[in-house]
Amino acid sequence: MRLDRLCLRDFRNYEQQELTLQDGVNLLIGPNAQGKTNVLEAVFLLTGSRSWRAGRKSEMVRFGAQSAFIEAGLHVRNRDFEIRMTLPLSGRGTTTVNGVKATRQSRLSDVLRCVLFAPEDLSLLRDGAAARRRFLDTALCQLRPRYAELLTEYQKLIDHKTRLLRDEERRAAMMAVLPDFDARIVTVGTALIGYRARFTALLAPICQEIYNDISGGREKLTMRYATVSTIEDPSGPQNELEAAFFRHLESHREAELRLGQCLSGPHKDDLVMEIDGRPCRAFASQGQTRSTALAMKFAERELFFRDCGEYPVLLLDDVLSELDSARQSYVVEHTPGGQAIITCCEDTGRFSPSGRRLRVENGRIF
Repeated sequence: MRLDRLCLRDFRNYEQQELTLQDGVNLLIGPNAQGKTNVLEAVFLLTGSRSWRAGRKSEMVRFGAQSAFIEAGLHVRNRDFEIRMTLPLSGRGTTTVNGVKATRQSRLSDVLRCVLFAPEDLSLLRDGAAARRRFLDTALCQLRPRYAELLTEYQKLIDHKTRLLRDEERRAAMMAVLPDFDARIVTVGTALIGYRARFTALLAPICQEIYNDISGGREKLTMRYATVSTIEDPSGPQNELEAAFFRHLESHREAELRLGQCLSGPHKDDLVMEIDGRPCRAFASQGQTRSTALAMKFAERELFFRDCGEYPVLLLDDVLSELDSARQSYVVEHTPGGQAIITCCEDTGRFSPSGRRLRVENGRIF
C-alpha cells in the first residue's frame, strides 16, 4: 500500500501543491504552523475517515476559496488507483475513485488505509472513554465497511431519540414510538458491540506483546472491551447480546425519560486498559501512558497488515519530540515494512538516510 502522488489545491494553507512520495520513510521537516500536519490531514481524509482536527469541512478550505481539492495516486494490491476529492464551503462534497463516484466511505477504505499517531494520542488513556471509542471506531471503519454504515445509523438513532426525550410537549406521542426506536437501537447497537469486542480480542495480544517489548518485560498490559452491565460476553451470539441490551434499556427507561438522555448503549462504552492489574487511567505513570498509546497504535498497524497483507500508510505527526530516547528508538526501528509520512521540526538523523526529506515552509513543499 503506497501513496505515490498527492496534489492539494486550496486546502488549508496550500494554494497549489504537488508532491511525490516514496515507499519507506518520507519526512516533512519545518517549523510549526507551516502546513506539515495539513498534509497528513489530507491523506487521512482519503481513507473516508473524518478529520481528527476539523469540526466542519469549511475549516479545511483555504481562506477566500470556495472549495478545497485533493487528488492522490496510489498503488494498492498491485493496482493503480486515483482518488479525487472536492470539499466545498457548503453542501456535499464529491469523491471519485478511478473516475467512478464513491457514494460510500467503504469505497475509500477499500483502497487506502492509514494509521495516524498524533501528539494528542499520547493522552489516549488519560482522556475520557470517548477518546478510546474513537480509536476503535476509526480503525473499524477502515477494516470493516459495514461497521461504518452501522455507526452512522446508530448515531442518527441516538440523536433522534434524544430529541424526542427532551421534547416535553410531545412526550405522550413520543411514548408510542419509543419502543420502535429502542428495538432498532438494540439491533444496530449490539452489532457495533460485537465488532468492537472481536477487534479488541484480536488487538489485545498484539498490543501486549509490543508493550512487553517497550517496557523490557517488566510489566503486563491487558485490554478488555467494557459495554453495558447486562452483557457478560460482548463477543457472544447476536441474539443473546440483543436480549441483554434490551434488559438494560428497560431498566433505565424511567431515568432516560426523567433526564432526557440516552443512558444505555455503545455510545457509553470503553476500552479498559490495565498494567499489572491496575487501571491505566488512574494509576499509570506518564511513561507507562505513552508506552501504552504507542503499543496501541503499532498494534493497530500490525492488525491491518494481518487483515489484508499490506501495511497501512503510517502517519506520525511530530510524535518523536514528545517521546523519550527509548520510545523514539522503538518508533524508528519499527517504522520499516511499509510507507510512513512523518512530520518533525528538525531532522534528527535518526531515520534512514535513504528516506525522502521534504522541507515545508508557509504552505509550500520543496
